[in-house]
Amino acid sequence: MPYTPIIATLGYVLAPDRSSVLMIHRNARPADLHLGKYNGLGGKLEPEEDVVSGMRRELREEAAIEAEELILRGTVSWPGFGKHGEDWLGFIFLIPRFSGTPPARNAEGSLEWVPIERVLTLDLPLWPGDRYFLPLVFGDDPRQFHGVMPYRDGQPLGWHYSLI
Repeated sequence: MPYTPIIATLGYVLAPDRSSVLMIHRNARPADLHLGKYNGLGGKLEPEEDVVSGMRRELREEAAIEAEELILRGTVSWPGFGKHGEDWLGFIFLIPRFSGTPPARNAEGSLEWVPIERVLTLDLPLWPGDRYFLPLVFGDDPRQFHGVMPYRDGQPLGWHYSLI
């Protein structure tokens, strides 16, 4: 059976001093699969978009900012992640430079600058699998990671990755 995932972007916008990251606290829509969780910005790719254009669009839509620099940190394949068991493939970016001022909230929830230390110590509600790849996103190793994290019933079943 061919692998036909939903393709998405996930971006972590760094504050100018690089000590915190812009996160969305998904607290606006009761039926949201992500309700109550903190996440980076991003979403599904549109049919005619490349991943960089999709990431830029999502940053404009969700945070009213323009990315001035994007760094592809890696990819994660999430078989079974979706609400109905759909497979997802995410392109994960670090955004160290941007212009504009994010609003306090958007249609999905509150936008908050969160100290990176809190993100890495899991001191806020995140998806359970985030603990595996977030150290790679914010780490000093310049290599990209490319991983697979199967999910079932909202929980990761495993994690493995390669660095290039």
